[in-house]
Amino acid sequence: MHRDASLERWRQERAPLPAQHHASERKARLVFALTIATMVVELIAGWLTGSMALLADGWHMGSHAAALGIAAFAYSFARRHAESERFSFGTGKVSALAGFASALLLAGVAVLMAVESVQRLVQPISVHFTEAMVVAALGLAVNVASALLLSGGRAADHDHAHDHHGHDHDHHHDHNLRAAYLHVIADALTSVLAIVALAAGKWLGWVWLDPTVAIAGSVLIGWWAWGLLKSTGMVLLDASDDTSLETEIVKRIEADADNRVADLRLWRIGGDQRALILSIVTHEPRSAEHYKGLLAGMDGLEHVTIEVFVCRDEPCVTHARA
Repeated sequence: MHRDASLERWRQERAPLPAQHHASERKARLVFALTIATMVVELIAGWLTGSMALLADGWHMGSHAAALGIAAFAYSFARRHAESERFSFGTGKVSALAGFASALLLAGVAVLMAVESVQRLVQPISVHFTEAMVVAALGLAVNVASALLLSGGRAADHDHAHDHHGHDHDHHHDHNLRAAYLHVIADALTSVLAIVALAAGKWLGWVWLDPTVAIAGSVLIGWWAWGLLKSTGMVLLDASDDTSLETEIVKRIEADADNRVADLRLWRIGGDQRALILSIVTHEPRSAEHYKGLLAGMDGLEHVTIEVFVCRDEPCVTHARA
């Protein structure tokens, strides 16, 4: 009987956090702090000056601060619990869960924008154009700075993905960072549209343009939210998302001896890391290490479980995979 200590070499480690995790966490915290500071300044200035525009934008900043707070918390939680035995495959999916929650908030912002804009079209209100443009410009500056902070390294990651002739062109799947990035981009877009519409209202008298462009902006933000909900939802539901990778796995296994792949389950466990359960039918069974060796060098396979069945029929027939 083996002692427990001697079994460690046969246990699979939990999927490690992505290399860029700590950098992304620092960015999320910094942007969160910047957003909170801007919100506080706008609320205080709005209260002291009696400006409803400043007060409204301050509370609007608060909604985005909530999403960015989720992002920062998710990075911290994933890091602190990365080695916890409670999480079978590690904490990689925390990013997708945070991204899903942020996408719901983003969708809520889009709905509120659309509803308020329709009300403004039906019942126009007086607008202090100059003051509102100053507020929109301030919001735009903060969100551009936040977007630059969050996008640092995104281009490098994208180039890194294309340097590898693999199967997944979107090599890094940090849904948490993507959600935070979409929040600040959505806010920046809102500010740009507001500045254009307010300028047209001030100098051309087109008061109707402000709520109209806001409706268009809400539709675009809603579309972004839907895309993020779909991508994060697929990860949370353990959906397979790379048929080319599955094909390559089957090709490598079945090129060896008379192996046939009877069943294959491949799913994301966080970022670009995947878990794999593989059922092989063969006349010439080998060790699990042998079959894992056939898959060596395939990016993203962090947790591989293989079961081998001896085929005693002639010829060997396997069930087609669903």
